[in-house]
Amino acid sequence: MTKLRLKKINPDVKFEVFKYVLAFVMVTIIASVLISFQGEEPSKALSAIVKGALGNSYAIGNTIRWTIPCILSGMAAVVAFKSGVMNLGIEGQLYFGAFAAGVVGYIIELPPLLHIISCIVAAGIFGLLYSVIPAILKLYFQVNEMITTLMLNYIAILLTELFTVWVMGATAGVNPDLLATPPIYASAKLPVLIKGTQGNAGIFIALAVVIIVFLIYKYTIKGYELKQVGENLKFSKVGGVNVAKTFVSIFLISGFIAGICGGVEVLGTHGKFTSRFSSNLGWDGIMIAMVAKNNPFGVLGISILWGILKCGSMAMERVTNTNRLTVSLIQALFVLFVTVDYKKIAGMLRDKFGKKKLELSGEVK
Repeated sequence: MTKLRLKKINPDVKFEVFKYVLAFVMVTIIASVLISFQGEEPSKALSAIVKGALGNSYAIGNTIRWTIPCILSGMAAVVAFKSGVMNLGIEGQLYFGAFAAGVVGYIIELPPLLHIISCIVAAGIFGLLYSVIPAILKLYFQVNEMITTLMLNYIAILLTELFTVWVMGATAGVNPDLLATPPIYASAKLPVLIKGTQGNAGIFIALAVVIIVFLIYKYTIKGYELKQVGENLKFSKVGGVNVAKTFVSIFLISGFIAGICGGVEVLGTHGKFTSRFSSNLGWDGIMIAMVAKNNPFGVLGISILWGILKCGSMAMERVTNTNRLTVSLIQALFVLFVTVDYKKIAGMLRDKFGKKKLELSGEVK
């Protein structure tokens, strides 16, 4: 008889599963405590989240709405992080993309499909152009991209506000929260998937981006070069890779996807560019990419979970005494627990207490 041999599970895989399970358990305990402090039963709050996100077609449609930007911003982060580049400027690139889509959406009138494509391309290009700044500063002036991309986020928010004032012809004294470009034409709006909700066809754009990025990194020479340049510049130079061109490409692709994310938000949800419209979507993408270990399909799965939590937390706040910001805190803690280097901590503890044990045994002798 032929014996079936089961492959042993890779120890690294086991450890990763352990980290996620441990993070989930710890977050569940902390969430229960926080919800209880607010005078609510944890089980009731969890039930409200699930019903609010998946309870009916309306809830599912709005969950899709929140899942779309999570996927796109997450993929923008994956392109950068997978290549060893810390692009923390996704929020700013997203803003420029949204502004471009809002302007193209109302300035020109085109047939529906062509208009949508034009807005999406414009959004991607503006996000791409804004990402060139930190790329050049890093490549030619050795300025740390974490600092430049982080600071450029705030500059992007303020600049798009200024540009919106110019477009509207308003005075600078207008309340920033009320600033918005004129509504886009109906031909530029993404089709709604579930009537009465904000779930739109942007989900197909997001899925296409996931597949394209996966294929580029998995099967193309360009994808290999992108990874090599980010991980080891010197090795890439020796290997004949055009480092300058490839390094800039990493920023451009990441910025292009971030710009598309902003464009889809305008075309699918807001119908115009609104100042300060993003509720930290860029940072959501960064957290999602970190939790997913820069795996494109991992980003898809985590984004669905993020979308459920975002949509469900709003419903939870309506029917319980729990503030929806509790969910945001839980998301951040989950990222923290997943990204902790437990092996290093265990090694430090082993070295510390092992050394003490040896010292004590020496004293006894």
